Amino acid sequence: MTMITNNLPTKQLQALDAAHHMHPFTANAELAKKGARVITRAEGVYLTDSEGHRILDGMAGLWCMNIGYGRDSMADVAARQMRELPYYNTFFQTTHVPAIALSAKLAELAPGDLNHVFFAGSGSESNDTNLLMVRRYWQALGHPEKNIVIARKNAYHGSTYAGRSLGGMSGMHEQGGIIANIEHIGQPHWYMEGGDMTPEEFGLMRARELEDKILELGVDRVAAFIGEPVQGAGGVVIPPSTYWPEIQRIVDKYGILLIADEVITGFGRTGNWFGSQTFGIKPHIMTIAKGLSSGYVPIGGSIVCDEVAKVVGENGDFNHGYTYSAHPVAAAVALENLRIIQEEKLIERVQDDIGPYLAKRWAELADHPLVGEARTVGMMGTLALTPETGTRKPFASPEGTVGYRCRERCFANDLVMRHVGDRMIISPPLIFSHDDVDELVKRARKSLDECYAGLKADDLLKAA
Repeated sequence: MTMITNNLPTKQLQALDAAHHMHPFTANAELAKKGARVITRAEGVYLTDSEGHRILDGMAGLWCMNIGYGRDSMADVAARQMRELPYYNTFFQTTHVPAIALSAKLAELAPGDLNHVFFAGSGSESNDTNLLMVRRYWQALGHPEKNIVIARKNAYHGSTYAGRSLGGMSGMHEQGGIIANIEHIGQPHWYMEGGDMTPEEFGLMRARELEDKILELGVDRVAAFIGEPVQGAGGVVIPPSTYWPEIQRIVDKYGILLIADEVITGFGRTGNWFGSQTFGIKPHIMTIAKGLSSGYVPIGGSIVCDEVAKVVGENGDFNHGYTYSAHPVAAAVALENLRIIQEEKLIERVQDDIGPYLAKRWAELADHPLVGEARTVGMMGTLALTPETGTRKPFASPEGTVGYRCRERCFANDLVMRHVGDRMIISPPLIFSHDDVDELVKRARKSLDECYAGLKADDLLKAA
């Protein structure tokens, strides 16, 4: 039996990693000099690295480890499925029991008439599917010219070519360009871009950019609008209360499709099964991944409404698919994950207990001299770092300088807390206890204190 061992010295593991492993979203030459942190095991909400450090995971892996690490039943289900049917595809008029069962379960959980699922291996792949599906939908209805999808600046919809094109991150667009007929409008980021407007005024203004863009491009050209209920990788941007109702009014008025990217916000993250329910969104398609399996195995998908599924399904072959669409092991593991979420009432717990407790404790960080804003929704949180509290002013140093320094202090204090520019973000596992929240806030405050002292010593507490 071949075993993968963790008994090599850290330096040797780092050298092997640097020699052969290309990391995502990384300057690999710089990482090779520094050495990657080597994670060797995990249990509950804690990680352990090759040096024996016990690290509190404030990011649930990569927004995905909703049920926590080390669930024996997840491993048992995967092993059982591997023995029974380790793989078969769903091409060629074929299906299997895990695909059937998971599709039915997702249709049961999804709101409205979202009753059909097209499976993929990730959220990125699923957004590729969505781009093709909405264009095929309008083509089948005799309107092939309706092929423009409107998205938002600073949105993240994956890193495949279609995903990065739909996303609105300029740094990604600069490397390889984007697909034609994708347009971007402003994001509902009041703290950074709201100026003197109230959040409610700003939310309406940003939503109405969608209407302006539709009229500019022509209603006969626009196929769909895509947005995350909360922009996760963009910095946990929680939209003003006026934003999504106005977006919904506009897509309904002009009859364009609405895609809710629920890769991060799905499966309990915001206190409901889906972020669309939290914000009152009625999408035609929802993108899912991450929390679908709590990261235990790769799986993603598009949950599709009756109308879109009917049109696409009744007009010949939909010439699209993946080798691992509805992989039987992934589907079986996802079903077990959903069972755990339901039986342990994790969503109700996020809504009624741990979510409100996190909100209370996280808000206490707003009194720190480095923090301009502390907000949460469900089990997502964000801290805006600022040189002058109460002003929303950015730092004079290049964006991300302070955030990176703060993240490094978090790592030093055995806390995974991510930075996006000069904003710190968290997305803890849904199983977090009150004690876990207290420990997270304690380590976060210590890291902020150390970051603040370092900025002061280096004369970097200057506003732009």
